[in-house]
Amino acid sequence: MNIDNLVTMANQIGAFFESYPDQREGRTEIANHLQRFWAPRMRSQLFSHIDNEEGEGLRPIVIDALLEHRREHMPPPPPGGDAG
Repeated sequence: MNIDNLVTMANQIGAFFESYPDQREGRTEIANHLQRFWAPRMRSQLFSHIDNEEGEGLRPIVIDALLEHRREHMPPPPPGGDAG
């Protein structure tokens, strides 16, 4: 999927959860939403965008949510890949 579309969708999710009074809860809900409803490939593209482009275009709350919850929300490594 096109990274610009992923950024737009992630920002829409971020905008919704950014209104939570508890920002930590908002970041957790962003990460949980992406885990539940996005394919591993889509999440992987978003993490690559953060790593390679510093998350250009993403709301800060989305970047923070993904970085805080990266370990539990990254797709599993491919079979035979380096897991550690």
